[in-house]
Amino acid sequence: MSKAILVTGASTGLGAETARYLADGNRIFVHYNASEGPAEKVAAAVEKSGGQAFLLKADLSREEGCHSLVSGVAEKTDKLDVLINNAGGLIKRNSVRDYEWELMQQVFALNTFSAMMVTSLCIPLLEKGDDPCIINVTSVAVRHGAPTATFYGAAKAAVDSFTRGIAKELAPTIRVNSVAPGVIITPFHDKVSTQKQLDAWVENTPLKRHGDPNHIAKTIAFIIDNDFINGESIDINGGLFMR
Repeated sequence: MSKAILVTGASTGLGAETARYLADGNRIFVHYNASEGPAEKVAAAVEKSGGQAFLLKADLSREEGCHSLVSGVAEKTDKLDVLINNAGGLIKRNSVRDYEWELMQQVFALNTFSAMMVTSLCIPLLEKGDDPCIINVTSVAVRHGAPTATFYGAAKAAVDSFTRGIAKELAPTIRVNSVAPGVIITPFHDKVSTQKQLDAWVENTPLKRHGDPNHIAKTIAFIIDNDFINGESIDINGGLFMR
C-alpha cells in the first residue's frame, strides 16, 4: 500500500538517503531549506525509483517555517502515514567555557523545537494515516556526551525524551520511535569534524569503520514496517556505544 511520507532535512545526508530508500511506490515529501539543487536531485531519484516526489522549502528553525511546511503537505494530501524528523545540525563546536546564548537558541530551534512543532502540526494528518508512525533522528551524542558539541547533544537528548513522552501520549493510534546514529559519513562532518576526530572515532568503534547513510535508512524502513515497535530508540553506531 502506498504511503505518504514526510522527510525533513531531506536534501543531503541521512534524510536524502532515507527519501531515496523509501521511494518505491510511495509519495515522498522532500523537505529542504537552503540546498535546493541537491533537493531537486533527491526528488528526481525518488521519481526514478518509482515514487512520487514533492519538494517543500521551509526554515524549520522558525515557527512560521514549521507551519509553512505542514501547510504545504496538507495541500497535497489529506493524510500522512510517516513523519521522519531528521532536520538538524551541529552549527559549530565550542567549549563549555565559551557558551553563547544565541548559539544555544539556534541549535535547540533547529534540532529540538522543529521536531516538536512539526510533530504537533502533523498529528491531524497522521491520525488519518494507515498505521501512522513518527521517527525522530537523534544521535550517539545522546548516549555518551559530546565534548565541544554539548548544545547539539543536549538538543538531541531532548528529542530522545520527547520521543518516549509522545509515544505514550499518541498511542495506540500513532507509533513514535527514534534512531540514534553513530558516526555516519555525510556532509554533516565536513565543517565540524577534523580527520583526527574521525580517525579517533574509528579506533574506538569495535567494527573499526564508520557508518553509511544506508544503514540508517534501512533501520527507519524496519521501524515503519514493524507495527509493534513503540517508544524505542535504536542505536546504529557499530558498537561505539553499547547498552
